[in-house]
Amino acid sequence: MQRNTSGNAPREQLENALGKQLNALLSASHAINVRAAARFDASLQPAAFHLIRWLYAYGPASAAVLADSTAMDRSSVSRLIKQLESLGYVRREASPEDGRAILLSLTEHGQQMTVEALKEKGSLFYERIAGWEDKQLHEFIELLRKFNGLEC
Repeated sequence: MQRNTSGNAPREQLENALGKQLNALLSASHAINVRAAARFDASLQPAAFHLIRWLYAYGPASAAVLADSTAMDRSSVSRLIKQLESLGYVRREASPEDGRAILLSLTEHGQQMTVEALKEKGSLFYERIAGWEDKQLHEFIELLRKFNGLEC
């Protein structure tokens, strides 16, 4: 589909409407993430839960990889990791490839707490699509894939 470049108002209105909906999606996603973080441990900042979710999804990593992957500065990651360690959610271990390198990983307690927090997050998400027909959900997935530049 080609973009209407004639400066025509209806296209501009559609693009503005899309922007509003994307903003609403991002805002709702952020709110759900903050609630999941509070469910995980209300004493932690949501940024700490962001690190937890990353470790849960991708496994052990160095603090530098965590900082780069989450777009957080290294000093913030270091501070948050110390807090997560003191609460028993994260542990340090020597890298199997290089015994001098330190990897961070979730403890069993950290894994269990993450699963519980993500279940609640998932239930909030799935409530929104519960009444959708399979065809609608498939179309939405395909459109998001295309929007995200992931179409094959």
